Amino acid sequence: MNEKIYYNAEDISKMLGVSMGKSYKILREMNRDLAGMGFLTIAGKIPVAYFKEKWYGAAKEAVV
Repeated sequence: MNEKIYYNAEDISKMLGVSMGKSYKILREMNRDLAGMGFLTIAGKIPVAYFKEKWYGAAKEAVV
């Protein structure tokens, strides 16, 4: 089970090419959204599935 289920700030920083400070801001915002929906959260981490859905919109088709 080597596949990640959570991203941390360093992962997000590398993927998006942003500073660590910006990565933590993104994490806090996403965790606040999840908490608002009634989910439990872990500070400094975000589920990979939620990150992909929220950031990339879970796009199934390319927009032309």
